[in-house]
Amino acid sequence: MAAAEDIRAKARSLGFDAVGFTDAALGGDVRANLADYLEHGRHGEMVWMAEKTDRRCSPRTLWPEAKSVIVLGMSYAPEHDPLEKLGHKDRGVITTYALNRDYHDLIKGRLKQLAQWMVSRWKVEVKVFVDTAPVMEKPLAARTGVGWQGKHTVLVSRTHGSWLFLGEIYTTLELPPDAPHGDRCGTCRRCQDICPTDAFPEPYKLDARRCISYLTIEHKGPIPEEFRATIGNRIYGCDDCLAVCPWNSFAQASREAAFQPRAELTAPRLAELARLDDAGFRALFTASPVKRIGRDRFVRNVLIALGNCGDPEQVGVAQALLDDPSDVVRDAARWAVERLKPSP
Repeated sequence: MAAAEDIRAKARSLGFDAVGFTDAALGGDVRANLADYLEHGRHGEMVWMAEKTDRRCSPRTLWPEAKSVIVLGMSYAPEHDPLEKLGHKDRGVITTYALNRDYHDLIKGRLKQLAQWMVSRWKVEVKVFVDTAPVMEKPLAARTGVGWQGKHTVLVSRTHGSWLFLGEIYTTLELPPDAPHGDRCGTCRRCQDICPTDAFPEPYKLDARRCISYLTIEHKGPIPEEFRATIGNRIYGCDDCLAVCPWNSFAQASREAAFQPRAELTAPRLAELARLDDAGFRALFTASPVKRIGRDRFVRNVLIALGNCGDPEQVGVAQALLDDPSDVVRDAARWAVERLKPSP
């Protein structure tokens, strides 16, 4: 118990907002849920989810020496309602987590500090993960009591709502497990009902192929036309199901400077973003998670949003990209032009 409390205190001093402990194991329900998800093809093009499922569902298969898992959370709760920006049709909306630096780098650095401190104090072995290995982060977090998986499948915390970044430390140090967190969603359906693309076939089930976050980030080809109008002006990710969670009312705005939104990304003009070449895209999104999708997919997203802006005066912006070298950009430009050109 003393070691656990020392680790908890050290983690808090490093800026982590939530800390929980569990043994290095997951229940059979996790394996069954993942198998069902993959069997229905709801992972779409994310083939990595189907790889190494044994390691994903069993921490000790990933690392046989592991005895405990420490789950750590860092709040990125926004100061303002992220859905407010959806009404400004000439501006692009970027998901809250991507409005500044890539969280992976910051959290991994903090985890390494904590892990190194543990090694020096107890001479134990450790492995650090931040969404970079076959680790079932949300089920592990639920086992530690950090939160529970809500009906939108995202982790929900009574203290931080739906706004927690997660990281894990696997260790050979044996720590007393915390009690799992019970489900507190009750009869609420807000996250299900607000989804613009009906990406939830049932509560606690997500079909990524219909999810705006998947379509604008993970999907590499042209976005299916059936979803384009409902994407609105979301150009990277979607916060709708997270933002309406009632538990967010208990969350205080993140105090981490690296998670504060950059002014140039909070409501950028679609017309300006559509004109980005590769160099301009890389310069704007240096150290941002947006950078990983590349200029072509990003401008594809921007053109879909431009086609939804309802302003015929923007048609020239889309027309300028009809001969773009990228197939996905040309396809999105054609669609935007058809949407924007005045009716005869």
